[in-house]
Amino acid sequence: MEIPSKILENAVHEISKLPGIGRSTALRLALNILSREESEVENLTLALNQLKKNIKLCSSCYNLSDSDLCSICSSNKRNKSVICVVEDIRDVMAIENTNQFNGLYHVLGGKISPIEGIGPNKLKINELIERISRDEVREVIFALSATMEGDTTSYFIFKKIKSENISFSTISRGISVGDDLQYADEITLGKSIINRIPYNQSN
Repeated sequence: MEIPSKILENAVHEISKLPGIGRSTALRLALNILSREESEVENLTLALNQLKKNIKLCSSCYNLSDSDLCSICSSNKRNKSVICVVEDIRDVMAIENTNQFNGLYHVLGGKISPIEGIGPNKLKINELIERISRDEVREVIFALSATMEGDTTSYFIFKKIKSENISFSTISRGISVGDDLQYADEITLGKSIINRIPYNQSN
């Protein structure tokens, strides 16, 4: 594909670095941006700069946040005695969309996967342990993907923080084995949260 402008070529090259964006789509997006009002392009540029420079991770749960604590952790309406452990920030969004969970979250940042070189020390597991010992947590819900890596991660955490004062549960297997949480439909995911089962009876 021959592009007559070097400036346009550079824009297409950068846009095509985004996941799922090929050169044809990148060119279409670049031309669309080029056709917009200058104020619209400036707003887009500002939004992207703020996204990169100002967004941060919540100091408690590691969800995305505009401030030190995310809106979930700082809310007085949430049940702070229940923590739902998830792999990814997108999982928080998926569960929140169900409107079936009113506790807090803890984002691990992945799951244990020796093949990919991801060990426990690369995840926010120690931070979870510290949080449980510091706060009055009564229940930990494992909402990790229904894969071998997800199950391994749940079991590792369970062995680390097993306590008589804390109950452990996992989402019911309405989520198909091998599926990532973020791809489940809202109804299935919501029912899986509501119908969670004791963790020690699920293995």
